[in-house]
Amino acid sequence: MRYTPILMAQHKPASLPTVKRLPSYLHIVEAALREGKEYISGTVIADELELEPIQVRKDLAVTGIVGTPRRGFPVRELIQCINSFLRWNQQTDAVLVGAGNLGTALLGYGEFQKHGLNIVAAFDPAKQKAGTHMNGVRVYSLHQMQDRVQALGVRLAILTVPGEHAQVVSDLLIQSGIQAIWNFTNVKLKVPPHVIVQKEDLSSGYAVLSVKVGLQNAQDT
Repeated sequence: MRYTPILMAQHKPASLPTVKRLPSYLHIVEAALREGKEYISGTVIADELELEPIQVRKDLAVTGIVGTPRRGFPVRELIQCINSFLRWNQQTDAVLVGAGNLGTALLGYGEFQKHGLNIVAAFDPAKQKAGTHMNGVRVYSLHQMQDRVQALGVRLAILTVPGEHAQVVSDLLIQSGIQAIWNFTNVKLKVPPHVIVQKEDLSSGYAVLSVKVGLQNAQDT
């Protein structure tokens, strides 16, 4: 039996915490596939991530898959359903602006391609970088951005410029036709209502880790 993912338009949108947990579920299920397992239970996934099984089952329900009592979820179908729900089975072209240390690292991150994110061009204000290639992606000057973005028909941009340039660059991106920005800067961007912004705060992740390490050290003393 083939399971067909339920479209978002037909059901209530998944909550943001649910969407954020799905990649972790996918990682565990893919590991189960490599181990040759045909089924995986919600309880196994929950134990791996220190969650409640009911939470895992509720989260997976948004993908449209149906589990089997005592056996769990069919592994291959579950992988397909999660990928389909996240739209990771479709290719999405993107451009990256800011080919510095972080930008270059993202250009070389292989998981993007695996999940359908295809970075087709990069832009940087440094003149010496224009015309070069970083991890196989051609770098252009900012002056070329509008023409290249429109020529490529790209609607998604990854922003990794220094914070003081973030707003100006995002304005240029929007003028070029960008409709969604993955913002890796520390700036809260001001954008029109039709533009989607997803902010990634790397310092917040480190803050959580730092506090956990401090608590662990306190317990050990």
